Amino acid sequence: MTDPNTSSFILDFGPIYDLLNYTYNDTEFNFNPETQPCNPFHIPDVVSVFVSVFYVVIFLLAIPGNLVVGLVIGLTKQSLSPSDLYLLHLAIADILLAITLPFWATAVTKGWVFGEALCKIITILQELSFYSSILFLTCISMDRYMVIVRAMEARKANRKRVSWAVCAAVWTVGALLSLPGLLNSSFKSQSSGMIVCSEQYDPSSAGMWRLATRILRHTLGFFIPLAIMLPCYGVTIKRLLHIRGGFQRQRAMRVIVFVVIAFLLCWTPYHIAVMADTFFRSKIVPYRCPARMAVDQAMLATQSLGLLHSCVNPVLYAFVGEKFRKNLFQIMRKIGVLERPSVTRSSRSSLSSEITSTFM
Repeated sequence: MTDPNTSSFILDFGPIYDLLNYTYNDTEFNFNPETQPCNPFHIPDVVSVFVSVFYVVIFLLAIPGNLVVGLVIGLTKQSLSPSDLYLLHLAIADILLAITLPFWATAVTKGWVFGEALCKIITILQELSFYSSILFLTCISMDRYMVIVRAMEARKANRKRVSWAVCAAVWTVGALLSLPGLLNSSFKSQSSGMIVCSEQYDPSSAGMWRLATRILRHTLGFFIPLAIMLPCYGVTIKRLLHIRGGFQRQRAMRVIVFVVIAFLLCWTPYHIAVMADTFFRSKIVPYRCPARMAVDQAMLATQSLGLLHSCVNPVLYAFVGEKFRKNLFQIMRKIGVLERPSVTRSSRSSLSSEITSTFM
């Protein structure tokens, strides 16, 4: 969420700035706008309500979608493939992220009313799900690359056992990277008077801590996953172009393109906004109030866009997949929601089935 510390810090020194805003020139004082402090960033009431409703909508979409994905994969009688296992854990990570949204929706309009302990817990959950979901997306891209491009090596390797170890490693890394959330606490903002849940650093080391945590967020939460996903999917598409698959091949490539576009659209604006904020705080970029206010607004908007990715994942990775829909329909027939089909579909070639089970 938006960090109010800087605004409150500047506001406390308002009287000093007022004295410095005048420079002596002969017998008169000249106003110097360059030294004028920025007004604290306040979210308009209309925007607060919109953001709060937006968070609730994401919660209502993400929870059912990811629960269905988890149930369908978990109830499958066959042993889980590595891709299915990553999908299952991705759904769990997105559910954890969605659970935090009602708390933030309330905080946007009424302030943080849940106490300091929940402030730390919700922040850690959000950070854990953020890192874990992106790392599982990366694992899916690598697994699909192995199955399609390096099929012989994938068959020889014990991928199922390795996939369980990878899942454990992802959750461990996510938990370690979420530990800075312990630094969050609830306090009263001097600028707005509302209780906020935000980072509380020691003033003497605030810049160093903030820079370190943001470097981790950018590298492990965006640049490294993107540097792995793009080559993996790029080589996979190149391989699919040389495979006779017709409709299945085209659909597999379309899913890949949608996956990459959704990842870039949801997360690129957020990381650009956070990097701009880091540049301002580190004084790498000259400090100007209009730009500072624009960055604060951009961080709020782009963070909301990033959260939307938890709703997109079930659609891209599961609901568009023929294998997932087949399993879903089987479960629905068992509970009597759908009637059993009278016509069975013809069998496919082993290669087309491999593409279908991996991508669709």
